[in-house]
Amino acid sequence: MRFDSRAASFEPGTGRLAQVAASAAAWASGRNWIVRVPVVLWLAWIGVHQFASTEYQSLFGALNLGIHEAGHLVFSGFGETLHAAGGTILQLVAPVAAAAMFLRQPDWFAVSVCVGWLSTNLHHVGTYMADADEMRLPLVTVGPADAVSHDWRFLFEKFDVLHRCEAIGAATHALAHVTMAASIAGCVWLLWRMARKS
Repeated sequence: MRFDSRAASFEPGTGRLAQVAASAAAWASGRNWIVRVPVVLWLAWIGVHQFASTEYQSLFGALNLGIHEAGHLVFSGFGETLHAAGGTILQLVAPVAAAAMFLRQPDWFAVSVCVGWLSTNLHHVGTYMADADEMRLPLVTVGPADAVSHDWRFLFEKFDVLHRCEAIGAATHALAHVTMAASIAGCVWLLWRMARKS
């Protein structure tokens, strides 16, 4: 079924959340929900494992790491601070940019999945942050091995918050859990709308 832009048009005087919900509901109408169930189950699997272990890495892990390392290259010419932060910046921007792309199509289910992808990045970043003091995690670099450094150790020392690295990491993990819950909730709601209208 083709997306009816008229059904998703925003009416003046209605709340933004209600407008988004109406747009998503119109998009979901008549779509196949069954083929999307495995994706939701997979996100739920990732969410449970992320909640259980700060060191859990999903299949998104390799993709996230590649984007992280690319971020260092992209920001390498903007000084030490942005070079160190660049990996995390690009790692978090990538799923947000993907969500924005799917929003333009629109594909509301893909947008919700991108929110789950963002959660896996936040989970990884939280683990990396919490490790800044003890530095037990193995580090990866695209340059010479002797050039490898702990991004968040450098950043936290620069801003004099290294003593709070575990608390900051825990807060980032909490944000990852909330983000994954929002992703799964959005996906389930969309599946319900698809099944209801099919």
